[in-house]
Amino acid sequence: MKEQGELQRQLTLMHVIVMGLAYMSPFAVFDTFGIVSEVTSGHVPTAYILVFTAILFTAFSYGKMVKRYPVSGSVYTYTQKTMNPHIGFIVGWITFLAYLALPMINALLARIYLSAGFPNIPEWIWIVGLIAVITVLNIIGLKIATNVNLLLVLFQFVLGITFVLLTINSILNEQPNRFFSADALISESLDTSTLFAGAALLALSFIGFDAITTLSEETIHPKKVIPKGIFLVALIGGIFFFTVTYFMQSLYPDVSSFNDIEGASPEIAQMIGGNLFLSFFIAGALVSVLASGMAAQTSASRLLYAMGRDGIIPKRVFGYVHPRFNTPIFNIIIIGVLALSALMLNLTQATSLINFGAFTAFSFVNLCVIVHYFRYHKERSFFSMISYVVFPLIGLGFVLYLWISLDLFSITLGMIWSLLGIGYLFFKTNYFTKEPPQVEFEELDA
Repeated sequence: MKEQGELQRQLTLMHVIVMGLAYMSPFAVFDTFGIVSEVTSGHVPTAYILVFTAILFTAFSYGKMVKRYPVSGSVYTYTQKTMNPHIGFIVGWITFLAYLALPMINALLARIYLSAGFPNIPEWIWIVGLIAVITVLNIIGLKIATNVNLLLVLFQFVLGITFVLLTINSILNEQPNRFFSADALISESLDTSTLFAGAALLALSFIGFDAITTLSEETIHPKKVIPKGIFLVALIGGIFFFTVTYFMQSLYPDVSSFNDIEGASPEIAQMIGGNLFLSFFIAGALVSVLASGMAAQTSASRLLYAMGRDGIIPKRVFGYVHPRFNTPIFNIIIIGVLALSALMLNLTQATSLINFGAFTAFSFVNLCVIVHYFRYHKERSFFSMISYVVFPLIGLGFVLYLWISLDLFSITLGMIWSLLGIGYLFFKTNYFTKEPPQVEFEELDA
């Protein structure tokens, strides 16, 4: 049994799935539909099939590593234990970018949505207000935050299902011949290069299945629950994304007629359900940013906790767990304060931080499975080679393609952050003459 002042194992499979889905943000499917439909010439659901298939290989890699290392550090711990402690720190440092950026993005989206509805209220109030709410909820307890997220995620799914039903009704009334048409999946206008370009844009829709690995230390039977959670979060998200976009694309195969391609989904919501449904749709968008921001802050605080407990960053602050709330309270507050940089950044800049950090995590978790196989795996068979080498290589190959799609700003910002981390590690380890502190994860397992 955990002593007071440490993370408590209290999460079940349902809690883990809810946090993963909240982080992933089901409503993100509506944010990207117009852009990806234009890029793929009306084949968004096919692009989702492609990216879902590719992401599954990386999800399997996470599942393998969390069984071996069921603690809070996620890819930071996997790289530290499997490859090298110094590389592990740098990977954790870079990955933190993605966890930090998502609360900022959600605060920015809240400002955009609410400022449009309440133009007389200063925009900064929405940013500060959202960050304050998610910070308080995360401080008072992970289980409370998870229960709140359950309601928020359910609301998003209910709205998503309603959206699909209204879309089907419009198809049957206006274009019954397009009901279950294959045109949304494959047609003469389908082009492989544009399909992959669309898939690259949609890859970020699946960020979330990996974030739940940071909850391993607070999950009951993590070696069983977390791998199941990873797969189910990716599967549920994939089915939801495909279903929604299939019927949207069937009803509107060409989005060029919309006033704002980036805002095609709200226009569609108004067309299929009128102003009343549009109001609920916008409410769903706000719920989405709240749920995703809360989950992102949770994951970021646990990554900092793992690094603080190891002593790689000041343990007294980052490795501290509040004895009453059983949460890393200082980390949560620090993430909240850093998220206030949304007051100075725009959406494109914040998204750049997510891209670089997420692709680093995806790359190294696949590499860790391969390295673990050749260093520590005793079984040598055809099937183990497929599972531990071929599948991770497929996942890595797709992530490398995503790296190519990054813009110069993302790469420059990511490299600057990486160099800062290397500089810190250089002095922390006395010019790389000693290894950074490590925690023995076996004593934390349960």
